[in-house]
Amino acid sequence: MNNRALILAAGRGSRMGKETALKPKCFTILHGKRLLDWQIESLKASGIDEISIVTGYKTEMFEGNLIKYVNKRWSETNMVASLFCADKFEGNTIVSYSDIVYKKDHILKLNKSEADITITADKKWADLWNLRFENPLDDAETFKSENEKLIEIGGKTDNISEIEAQYMGLLKLTEKGWKIMFDLFKSLSDLEKDKTDMTSMLNLLLNKGENINIVFITGGWCEADEYSDILNYEKELKNNKNWIHDWR
Repeated sequence: MNNRALILAAGRGSRMGKETALKPKCFTILHGKRLLDWQIESLKASGIDEISIVTGYKTEMFEGNLIKYVNKRWSETNMVASLFCADKFEGNTIVSYSDIVYKKDHILKLNKSEADITITADKKWADLWNLRFENPLDDAETFKSENEKLIEIGGKTDNISEIEAQYMGLLKLTEKGWKIMFDLFKSLSDLEKDKTDMTSMLNLLLNKGENINIVFITGGWCEADEYSDILNYEKELKNNKNWIHDWR
């Protein structure tokens, strides 16, 4: 079975402030490499050679051997609209947000899943969120599962017991899974197509009774949403040799 990776990198990442004034978010440097380079390194190390990317903001800056799709309406649309700027693929597609870095092991685990739609979720999320936020519950979302299948995601809560893990922006679609998601996307209004983020899409799939499998992980990844995240991770790498979220 063919496998490809598709990196969603259309948006500007405005919460990065001046860091993305002249370059895409995934060009931000973390521990000596661009976020994008860390991803490509992990994907190739896990055996994936065909890597595609959906660009938008500063699309002319993306070079190299990546297969490039362009979301020309990147400033008006969300993650799912970017996803379906890419062509359907004869095989499995690993879909990755562009502002995360992760161990190759997470891709290897994800590729072992035979389900049509599989997401990764971190059970050690609180360690990372405590590093990034004064109050982790301001950003964390509800996440509940049963028999390694997703039953709830994306709600707000002030009860940490309702957060079993956190979705990390990495998922796998088989050909059938791609079609399931695309058919649902096509059924939405134009406004809904533009505004639907990935978590909302997962909720729509759950509401239709679709199965979403989960590969649980324990650390070994990071998300860089604001530049303060980068600074926090650099500090942790320097001072904590046993940091559980070290992705290298």
